[in-house]
Amino acid sequence: MNTVRSKGAASFRAGWTRAALAACLFACLFSGLFSGLLGAPAQAGDKAEAPVPSATLALMAQKNMAPGAPILIRSFKKESVLEVWKQTREGPYALLKSFPICRWSGQLGPKRRQGDRQTPEGFYSVTPRQMNPNSAYHLSFDTGFPNAYDRAHGATGSALMVHGICSSAGCYAMTNQQISEIYALARDALRAGQGAFQMQAYPFRMSAENMAKYRGDPNIDFWRQLKEGFDLFEATGEEPRVKVVDARYAFNLRTPELEQAARAHHAQEAAHTAALAREGGATIRTTYADGGQHAIFMAMMKAGANLGEVSRPEALAYAGRDVIVTPARAAPTARPAVMAMAPAPTQPDPAPAPAPLKAHSLMSGAAPILDPAMSLRPWTMPGV
Repeated sequence: MNTVRSKGAASFRAGWTRAALAACLFACLFSGLFSGLLGAPAQAGDKAEAPVPSATLALMAQKNMAPGAPILIRSFKKESVLEVWKQTREGPYALLKSFPICRWSGQLGPKRRQGDRQTPEGFYSVTPRQMNPNSAYHLSFDTGFPNAYDRAHGATGSALMVHGICSSAGCYAMTNQQISEIYALARDALRAGQGAFQMQAYPFRMSAENMAKYRGDPNIDFWRQLKEGFDLFEATGEEPRVKVVDARYAFNLRTPELEQAARAHHAQEAAHTAALAREGGATIRTTYADGGQHAIFMAMMKAGANLGEVSRPEALAYAGRDVIVTPARAAPTARPAVMAMAPAPTQPDPAPAPAPLKAHSLMSGAAPILDPAMSLRPWTMPGV
């Protein structure tokens, strides 16, 4: 009797074990199938604690930057580029790395109200509390919109992020691979003691040529304010101190010497812009159906790459169209001389004009715009 009961129990246990193994095998296969389609789910802690890539650490060493040194971020809508700058051991900031933006939404110009799909423009501060390791968009940080300037102008909106997943409704959207690296760079700087890092968000690269082209745009007064902060940073590599006075941006630097050099550079840029305007070049506006993305990602999509969830892909066909508002003036035609004129008496050559102040040697013109790896068959990159 005990033998029969024992055999029956053993048979039941064997059958239960086979069923459990089969169920486990089915679950594992089912899980593996969907992991392949959707990407293996990562825990928030795993994502947020991923180290800075070794190639980027090597680049820091090459540029004389400590791994935990402070960072500063700049973004440019029209060019669809996000730059990470890092403080060097000598003191000034230098460009560490540039990332093509996968998607941004809206038009050139500041964000004004909730729901307008505008990505913000201006000077923002990102503290540790604004870092989000649990983001539904892989990883993210909040830009800090609305800042004091935005509030002074009645702007509304919230949760304007830099995040992963190529989808934007007022955010700067990167690929998951990109935001993982950007997040790690910001995390390490904040943990090493940087209280907050500055994000400078621009409509386009703030050159004198662009300021002259956009001089007829309704946003030009606002952009001239941003240009001042841009020039102070370009001239010195020093993070500008930002205030809002009478609902306008105001900037200064740490020392009178830096301030003097920066103001001289800004004055020269303003004079250059004014000279270009006097020459009568065309004024333009740039229109978008709904934001844009970097050309490298457009090429990837045309090559059949899957970028995941791309917001409003149909709008990208109408992105970045320059519309001439005021045509350029034709240069005056020289009239032929009626009679030969006696040569004018020789005059001593005028004193040479002073050489223009050059931007700080570590500024953006001294480094490539994009990570060179992105130019090599970008559609084969992992993690996009």
